[in-house]
Amino acid sequence: MTNLIKSFAKSESGAVTVDWVVLTAALVGLGVAVMAVVSNGIEDLSTDISTTLTTTAPAANPFATNTFNATTGTGTGTGTGS
Repeated sequence: MTNLIKSFAKSESGAVTVDWVVLTAALVGLGVAVMAVVSNGIEDLSTDISTTLTTTAPAANPFATNTFNATTGTGTGTGTGS
């Protein structure tokens, strides 16, 4: 019986579990912190995309606001128009 208690006291398997719990909590905390920093930028970008899609009339002229010239590299926008 005393051997069983001594081996339980020397066992380190519980310590490994505690390490994993701490590391996992740190990783989750880091993820929440990143989301807090990035969420405003994502919200602004999604609003800009929504506004652009709402004001675009693809049936009339899909490239009306995109005047980028891929050959010369001048103009506004980033598309090639082709």
